[in-house]
Amino acid sequence: MKKLFLAFCTATLFIACDKVKVDMKNSDKKDSLTNDEWKPVDSATATKAWMDYATPGEMQKMIAKADGNWNGETTMWMEDGAQPMTSKSEATNKMMFDGRYQMSTHKGNMMGMPFEGVSILGYDNSKKKFVSTWIDNMGTGIMNMEGDWNSSSKSIEFKGKMTDPSRPGKDCNVREVFTFVDDNTQKIEMFGPDPKTGKEFKTMEIKFTRK
Repeated sequence: MKKLFLAFCTATLFIACDKVKVDMKNSDKKDSLTNDEWKPVDSATATKAWMDYATPGEMQKMIAKADGNWNGETTMWMEDGAQPMTSKSEATNKMMFDGRYQMSTHKGNMMGMPFEGVSILGYDNSKKKFVSTWIDNMGTGIMNMEGDWNSSSKSIEFKGKMTDPSRPGKDCNVREVFTFVDDNTQKIEMFGPDPKTGKEFKTMEIKFTRK
């Protein structure tokens, strides 16, 4: 298995290098593999980098502690100062790909309609950042976020973008604070632009308790 992985890393490196050579020959084209100056990397260094990138560590183990079934209590605000709307949901967390990512499936009701969502949470060993994606049955886009760990508050502050259907073709900035209260309690706070002013406000809060 290790030999197969090393072969994959080497092939990927060669493909990337060939791509860069093509881009350098066609330097008049604006689009290229990277905007940064390309620096050559020897095969031993590249192989070690790929191994480190692919090996789950302490951050992945921390994520894995949340595997299992959870109950969620959601509070939503449509605009700053509006009356809150509440609902309940259930979530199941399960690590995948040998402990590299955690998939969460959510089911419940939102604004009187059945709600389903799926998120992927991971820690990018190379970027040294947490990464997250979200999709649900109330949209057709994918929300992507990256975040840093705050050890004092035991939370991850994610920042990213999501589609803003009210402004066709445009994205809006979103922020999420994911707090690991304890082994049996988690809290997610979502922030986005107020539809009237564009200023950030708290759009949602979900409190999770382990079943």
